[in-house]
Amino acid sequence: MPSGPGVIGEEAIAEITASVPLPIATFLLTCERTAIAIAAQQRRCRTNTIQICDYVESSVYRELRRELPGIALVQVIHVIDGEAVELARAAAQYVDALLLDSGNPSLAVKELGGTGRMHDWEISRRIRDVVGVPVFLAGGLTPANVAQAVKMVQPFGLDLCSGVRTNDVLDEAKLAAFFQALK
Repeated sequence: MPSGPGVIGEEAIAEITASVPLPIATFLLTCERTAIAIAAQQRRCRTNTIQICDYVESSVYRELRRELPGIALVQVIHVIDGEAVELARAAAQYVDALLLDSGNPSLAVKELGGTGRMHDWEISRRIRDVVGVPVFLAGGLTPANVAQAVKMVQPFGLDLCSGVRTNDVLDEAKLAAFFQALK
């Protein structure tokens, strides 16, 4: 991944995945863009879900379905502006879920997650309203804003990272405050 904290090597991913019992989902976050590369990475890591963090051609989803039957696909949608609604609508017909985040894949060094920035939750709500797949919300979620984000977007689930870390390490107090805010 070209951006974001907590990069984990493939050997460690495979080790972790092997210890997680079904039906718990194990996610491989990948910035690969071809079906061949993504499938090879999944086979090395043995996860049951692939989170595609960059945009891919629709043929990639079809090839992944053929190559990896039973493996769930989650496409990250980088909510920069209203164009994200159409990107989400197009991807939703091929994937099991969408993850709405605040990256920017058009930069020289792509931001594909872990930025700690919020995006426009009204756009996220519009996406949730028009796609027929579960939507996960990410992007700058903290104990201070998570209740408002959930109320506004009503996502299927949340993806959090930087908002519950201090000095790039998971902060138990922030994590507890995050879940308290959800009550």
